[in-house]
Formats: sequence, structure tokens, C-alpha cells
Amino acid sequence: MTYELERFPPGPPSSVNMPMLVLARACTTAVFMTYPACLGWLMDAWQMTATRAGLVQGAFTASFAASLLVVSFLCDRFGAKSVFAWAAISCAASALFFAAVARSFESALVCMALLGLAQGATYTPAIMLASTNAPPNRRASAVGWILAGMSAGYVMSILIANAMLAVADYRLSFAVTAGVAVVGSALSIAATHNARDQVAQMDLIKTSYDRPWKRQARLLTLGYIGHTWELFGAWAWIPAFLTASLLSQGRMTGIEVGVWTAVTLHVSGFFGSFLSGYAADHFGAKPVLVTFSLVGAACSLVVGWLSELNVALLLALVWIYGFAIIGDSSVLSSALTEAVPASQLGRALGLRSILGVGAGSVSPIAFGMTLDMTPASVSWGLAFCTLAVGGALAFTCAIALRK
Repeated sequence: MTYELERFPPGPPSSVNMPMLVLARACTTAVFMTYPACLGWLMDAWQMTATRAGLVQGAFTASFAASLLVVSFLCDRFGAKSVFAWAAISCAASALFFAAVARSFESALVCMALLGLAQGATYTPAIMLASTNAPPNRRASAVGWILAGMSAGYVMSILIANAMLAVADYRLSFAVTAGVAVVGSALSIAATHNARDQVAQMDLIKTSYDRPWKRQARLLTLGYIGHTWELFGAWAWIPAFLTASLLSQGRMTGIEVGVWTAVTLHVSGFFGSFLSGYAADHFGAKPVLVTFSLVGAACSLVVGWLSELNVALLLALVWIYGFAIIGDSSVLSSALTEAVPASQLGRALGLRSILGVGAGSVSPIAFGMTLDMTPASVSWGLAFCTLAVGGALAFTCAIALRK
């Protein structure tokens, strides 16, 4: 099919205030890791079993995934700018509701589901607005900065929550991170005030250009599934792996392990997100995706066998691992926005997201089953090898891309 962008009427130049939007993403996602950071306190305060604690986090993930799919279709129908504004408002409301109401397993289950819906609703339109309002040669960098802002928010969430736990209890952690999220919602609307949606009309006549973009979109979607399988599994289990390894060596306290986990996983992700986008703008998406997926898969294959490695070397390896497994995310997103016609971009991102998050929800289970079913001497190594399957899929799809 052929696609032609509508010509916009004369008016003020369209733009997104990128520094403000990156800060907004960091503040909005400051509630993202609050519950996991407080989980040790919450299990005791709310008398939750591990299964109940997992169900609360699962409610967040499931609603986040459902939101991605629905909001992507809404972006095609109403435009990313309007959807993003309403999603930002819902983020503020859900964060305040969570801080005020979550006081038990039952109330947290509802609050976390609402929080996941609101957080998921901001993800796709933020990427669409950043990409479509950026110059063509800087789109991957723009998406990379959006994801880098989110990584900064994860770190902020963990650090604020732990700081508040040190002086009070989980309720102060909930309240302060919710307040930061409200600021992020206001910044989100301000940053996109002059943004413009990319609108497209579709010619119903099929042409030879129809098949190539669909092939490219399928490869990018499959690559994203492999990417999220590896990423979500690593994010779920690296904290436990580092805790077991570093505490067994007697070199750190539990709090120090938590801080270093945040640094190695999410600070490295901050740098990985925007540097990979910068590289894709200068060298093309394919070589960047090939490199990051290959490094990520290699780390998955080796890290689990090195639990007794020197602390500094192990943390350095996990830093590289965190850098690599998040780095290809921005490039996969920007490449999809370039490959798919504007009229179908929201749906393409929505389908990709629901499939990717679905795979990411299963990989921690496969990892845990491998830990349970294998001898202790090899369990961590084999479990991390299950994540390498995702890295291998992402690498294979990257190799098959046209460019």
C-alpha cells in the first residue's frame, strides 16, 4: 500500500521539549520500583506470603501489558499527544491513590493494577511523540533518551524508597515517590505542549512496497520479544543472584547490595539507552542491534557461572550485562517507528508491546523452574542460559534486517 503524510497547516513549529520530557519520564516512573524496594517490609507488615507478594507485582505487570495494547490503538485513533496528556493525569491520580490506600494485600492488589494501567498508558505515546517530532537523523537518540529517563526513574524509585524506609516506614516511601510522580505528570504535559502528532492517510491500492515494511516490522517485533525475554528475566533474578553471591563473600551488607544492584542494572541502563540511540543515528540500526544482542546473549551464557568471581569484577560484568540488555530497546523502538506507516504505528507498537511483555512475564518463571530443577552447583549458570535464548533470537532477527 502507499502512504502519504498529511500536510500540516502553517503555524508555530512543532517540537517536544526533550530535556523536560526526559526529566518527566524519570519523575513519572519514580513509583515504578517502590513496591519491590519496600517488599521486605511489606511482607511482614501485611503478613503476605511470597505467593501473595508475587501476585501484587503480577497485577502491575499484567495491567501494564494490557494498557500498552489498548493505548496504542487509541493513539492511532485520537493522536499520541491527547492520549499522553490524559495518561499523565491518570499517572498522578493512580500514584496518589496508591500512596493513600495501599495498606494490605487486597488493597495493594487493586492499587498496583491501577498503577500499571496508568504507567503503561504513558509508554507508547511518549515514544511516538519523541520520534515523530525529532529530526530524521536523531530519532533513535530521541527514543533512547526517553528510555534513559525511565531508567533514571527506576534508580530514583529504589533510592528514595530505601531512604524513606531508613527514617520512617513504607507509607512515607509511597507518599514521597507518589509526589515525585505528580511532578512528572505536570512536566509531561508541559514538555509536549507544542508537540505535533504524525497523521497519515492510507491509500487502499496495494503496491510492491507493502511486503518489505511488513517483513521488517515482523523481524523487529520478534527481536523485541527476544529482548524482553532476556531483559525481564535478568531484572527479576539478578538482584537475588547478586545478593547470594556478594553476601556469601561477606564483603557487603544487605543495604549495600541493594544499592549496587540498582546501580549495575538501572544506571547502566540509563547510559545504554541513550548511547545506543546515538550510535544507531550515526551507524544505522542493524549494526547496533547485532552488537548489543550479541553482547547480552554472551553475558547471559557466562554470568551465572561466575558467582564466586571477585566482587569488583562481578559488578563490572553485571554493569556490562545491564548496559547491553537494555541498550537495544531504544533502537528496536525507533526502527519500528521508521519502518511502519504512520497510520498503523500505534497498532504495531501495541502488538509488539503485548507480545514482548508477555514473553517477559514468562521468562522469570522459566528461570525459577530451572533453579528448582537443577543441582545447586550448576543451577545459576543453567538458569541464566535460559535467558540467552532470548538474546539469540534478538541477534538472529538483527542479522536478518535489511539495514
